[in-house]
Amino acid sequence: MTKAVVLLSGGLDSATTLAIAEAEGFESYALSFRYGQRHRIELESAARVARALAVAEHLILDIDLRRFGGSALTGDLAVPKDRGSEQMEEGIPVTYVPARNTVFLSFALAWAEVLKAGDIFIGVNALDYSGYPDCRPEYIAAYEHMANLATKLGTEGHRSIRIHAPLIRLTKAQIIRKGVGLGLDYALTSSCYDPDAAGRPCRRCDACRLRAKGFAEVGTADPLLVGFGMSAP
Repeated sequence: MTKAVVLLSGGLDSATTLAIAEAEGFESYALSFRYGQRHRIELESAARVARALAVAEHLILDIDLRRFGGSALTGDLAVPKDRGSEQMEEGIPVTYVPARNTVFLSFALAWAEVLKAGDIFIGVNALDYSGYPDCRPEYIAAYEHMANLATKLGTEGHRSIRIHAPLIRLTKAQIIRKGVGLGLDYALTSSCYDPDAAGRPCRRCDACRLRAKGFAEVGTADPLLVGFGMSAP
């Protein structure tokens, strides 16, 4: 089987991306980060998803982006709540973590070189998302170009490196349909920026609202909320 490194946050998008990589026949090596985020819930979700999809290996690396701050996810800024679609489309929100995807992809690239894996999967999305600049198609294309210039794997001609972003042009509803079709259990995932200690989502942050929008458009209940006995916002 061809090896691939898959970035796995534990959220809906990254879990779907892992399911796609597995369905395409890749031997998946999942990579998650304890990067100073405000809660541990997403890492617990990532571990559940990795076990359920029987990845070849799941690494959780420690890096401390909290030392830089600059984001509601790694600092003391409040997580925005109850924002409508128009508000979400107004600029880059404070939940953007500076250079996070660049940092994550760089670690994935290093592991891919060691594994001699020319394929890296990331669950970025440029439609139903919160306006992050490192989720755009042009960013992924630029990073892939750089990866092939900056690595032994790419420059010695053994294998070109490809950054797969299979969700990048899909709506949240399309992503959910894709995952359901692959048998993915979304009760294993967590998307909330500000869950409580038990992992219950706030249902009010941008991530929760976008997730709710996707399940509403599919016409089915979010199994994560059902598991907690909660309703959609």
